[in-house]
Amino acid sequence: MEYRILGNADLKLSAITYGAFAIGGNMWGGNERKDSIASVRASLDNGVTTLDTAPFYGFGLSEEMIGEAIKGYDRSNIQLLTKFGLVWDGSNSSKGEFFFDAEEAGKKIPVYKYAAKASVIKEVEDSLKRLQTDYIDLLQIHWPDSTTPVSETMEALELLQQQGKIRAAGVSNYSVELVEAARKNLQIASNQVGYSMLNRGIEKDLVPYALEHQLGIIVYSPMERGLLTGKYFKDGKLKEDDHRNGYFGQFDLAKVKTFLDTITPLAEAKNATLSQLVLRWTMLQPAITIVLAGARNAAQATANAQAADIDITPEEMQFIHSALSKI
Repeated sequence: MEYRILGNADLKLSAITYGAFAIGGNMWGGNERKDSIASVRASLDNGVTTLDTAPFYGFGLSEEMIGEAIKGYDRSNIQLLTKFGLVWDGSNSSKGEFFFDAEEAGKKIPVYKYAAKASVIKEVEDSLKRLQTDYIDLLQIHWPDSTTPVSETMEALELLQQQGKIRAAGVSNYSVELVEAARKNLQIASNQVGYSMLNRGIEKDLVPYALEHQLGIIVYSPMERGLLTGKYFKDGKLKEDDHRNGYFGQFDLAKVKTFLDTITPLAEAKNATLSQLVLRWTMLQPAITIVLAGARNAAQATANAQAADIDITPEEMQFIHSALSKI
């Protein structure tokens, strides 16, 4: 495993980081609790020291399972990354910016973007309880909230740092302009954004900015929610409540399949899976600090961790980029 410093923060994180969205259950068709916890522990046992979650993932369930899974491990060797700013119940639900209606047990649950100071502080207290810890290594705003001044949100993060409840502050899904605004108020370590072989928009502005300003980039959805594993083309049936039924429609699936067929021999030559090759490619892109990889069971988690060991030569990288240019 490789370990990398996150931006200008005093945090060394595993380049492959465990992404805990899917184990929360909502929007992913559910998962067995024992398998979820086993996947976290398998990650830790294979060199992954960094776990990324959020209150919204399973409406608290993901954080609760992370807290349960790390029992028995040395907390000082684990970096817990979580978020705030998506609220779905209580008095805050009528505040902020409406995001979308989530579903839980067949019931619609309105979700709002809300990052006012008092709400942020409350969310962190709730997260600390669910994670069963007294500090969070990196706290990130989940999505921008247009109803709250950036300065107010940053003021909350600064207070939490002073109190020792968070070690570093980050943002997520922020434009370069919003990152600039945040950094005028507080030292921001990172921006967590979507990035993959099929979604490379950040290369135009965020990547150059990050390289120039020592900003870490945390990547989510490097596998495009499983599409780049190739499994979808072998067994394309998803559960009815799986959000990917609609999500995959944005891609030219025929071209994606041709691309995956083209690079599959390269993965096989390295005794690697497509997923491992894709994860390693993502890790090697400029300015990318860590890559989130989700897992539903121990076997998937172990395979994700092993992706860090794959070697890709400059010639092989050019071969992949050439194949990508045809999508």
